[in-house]
Amino acid sequence: AITRFMQWEPPRSLAAFAEVWQSWLAPIQDGSDLHFVVRALADARCLGLVGLHAAKTVCPELGIWIREDAQGNGIGQEAIAAVAEWASEALEPNCFEYPVAERNVASRRIAERLGGVIVGSRSNPKYNAVVYRIPNLRR
Repeated sequence: AITRFMQWEPPRSLAAFAEVWQSWLAPIQDGSDLHFVVRALADARCLGLVGLHAAKTVCPELGIWIREDAQGNGIGQEAIAAVAEWASEALEPNCFEYPVAERNVASRRIAERLGGVIVGSRSNPKYNAVVYRIPNLRR
């Protein structure tokens, strides 16, 4: 399932999800969290999202999810690279952090192709993660 490598389980009801998305509004409004919709060129259907969290810091965090039927086509790589390139120029961070489940080989490849190196690890209730540091892509 698409949620296998998400840090949290999807809410079980619309009411529960309302609580979740409402908590996202303040960081979006103050510009510290940015979200980009990944769309298919042919028909503009939603393929996923890229998040840039703590955007105003020297090392913002990247995150991504791509719908299952679109995985394996390089869309995640293209989307993360596009956001990292834009943010490298527009926000001028020193680097990006990219936490990835240890077993999520495809997402780990995304970080490595962008020059990312493992700088740490994290644990959450669903899985253990490695944290990649990706350099500013304009330097």
